[in-house]
Amino acid sequence: MMGQNKKGDTHGGQVDQDVEINDSPIEQVRLTVPITDDPTLPVLTFRAGVLGPICCVTLALLTQFFAYRQNRISISSSCVLLLIVILGKFVARTLPSSPSKIPLTNWTFSMNPAPFNIKEHVLITILATSGLRNPYALTLLPMMKVFYHTSINFWGTLFSVQKTQVLGFGFAGIFMKFLVNSPYVVPFQLNGCIILQCLIESIRALHEVEVRSKRRLTTLQFFLIATVSSFAFAVIPGYFFPSLAALSFVCWIWKDSVTAQIIGSGRHGLRIGSFAVDWNAISADLGNPLAYPISTIFNIMAGFIMFLYIINPVAYWTNLYSAKQFPFASYVIYDSNGQVYNIYRILNLKDLTLNQS
Repeated sequence: MMGQNKKGDTHGGQVDQDVEINDSPIEQVRLTVPITDDPTLPVLTFRAGVLGPICCVTLALLTQFFAYRQNRISISSSCVLLLIVILGKFVARTLPSSPSKIPLTNWTFSMNPAPFNIKEHVLITILATSGLRNPYALTLLPMMKVFYHTSINFWGTLFSVQKTQVLGFGFAGIFMKFLVNSPYVVPFQLNGCIILQCLIESIRALHEVEVRSKRRLTTLQFFLIATVSSFAFAVIPGYFFPSLAALSFVCWIWKDSVTAQIIGSGRHGLRIGSFAVDWNAISADLGNPLAYPISTIFNIMAGFIMFLYIINPVAYWTNLYSAKQFPFASYVIYDSNGQVYNIYRILNLKDLTLNQS
């Protein structure tokens, strides 16, 4: 438990903050994650039950669609968390608040019981972000179809995907003491908590009605403008103009030099002198540099520089394992003669078994 109530006193549904002690062993968690709770806020609402699955399916489709791009577009959980604010407030304003009766029963419920609150926000975010990770089995299916010209039927695909997905939950249950109940968290997991805490403390207007003063934008209006602008900036280099992910000035200056192409190419070289305006390209080797501690960033940078800028160039220009017969960096697999490798030299075309001859 992250917080303990020493006296157990409550006042009107709100826990007294003076008697609450945040006993998390991590300083960043103690500073960013609150331990108080408002039990009067509804959680399992009609809005959460509808928006959560719809967002999950939509994000799963988009993530899988973007996964096939060479210049991959990723959707962060922080972006989803912020966009759900717009959806939640829109649904809260449009749905009727009057009770609705379930047909053939005496049960009634309200599709809009209260203003959109932070607990609904968290629940919808959890449901939505579960669709941001591609199942590992789905990476094998298109490879089999494109490179091996074969496919698996629907039920085989379904069960293989479910098996790999459920396997992760199984390991989480087996190692629950270390992976689930442990107070130590991965740094980037605090992103959502920090954003939600900011929404509560400093931009509460995103969840509450704000009166607009003259010649000033409301917090929600400013948020919408910033969201649309950020989206436009991300779409241009990510989808319409992928070349902005690697502006290789060295290659432009020395167009006919193979060495310059290896040194400066942003896609097939060392990227020295290459400039990028695409955030996906900037953070591709690190993930989210805004979430990790500075020590972790320097550790990753040291390994990255040692491998890419020291070991690889030395191995290539000393012709280790006849390296100069092949491109410095490529998505294609080659044989020992520098030709594109033909997979059917070792596999039988009909049943994809090993060709022992």
